[in-house]
Amino acid sequence: MAYNRANNEPSEFIEKVVYLNRVSKTVKGGRVMKFSALVVVGDGKGTVGYGLGKAAEVSEAILKGIAEAKKNMVKISLAGSTIPHDVLGIFGAGSVLLKPAPEGTGVIAGGAVRAVMEAVGIKNICAKCLRSNNPQNVVKATMQGLQSLRSPEQVAAIRGKSVEEIVG
Repeated sequence: MAYNRANNEPSEFIEKVVYLNRVSKTVKGGRVMKFSALVVVGDGKGTVGYGLGKAAEVSEAILKGIAEAKKNMVKISLAGSTIPHDVLGIFGAGSVLLKPAPEGTGVIAGGAVRAVMEAVGIKNICAKCLRSNNPQNVVKATMQGLQSLRSPEQVAAIRGKSVEEIVG
């Protein structure tokens, strides 16, 4: 269960820190350390967002990432506990292949993709990172792939047909 960090009460969102990065800048007085946190936030019912927070302390960076992720939340089309069809998400050099899986398969995915899938509430999926495994590009490619998903109802509305004609 996720907790609201401000006052330790249960939050309605699932918050996952995907990647923490420490960067340093050399100045006259020595090295200055800063942190960046890539965070994924979802409600477990088909809504998910990601954010990148940067600050001098880890906790501040995570809070900033959570705030940005909540601003960038989008609704995803789901088919039960999986996705409606195969999709390839591409962002920069990152490419993620997402395939629906039957009930009982579980989440077969790497770290960054797994965090997004758990936050969005997908229980059965097979995913593979192709090309880059940079967490930022992988999360953005996964989000791009999820946003491009369309349910049979949406496809039927676009084509001007009934759902039975589309599904077969």
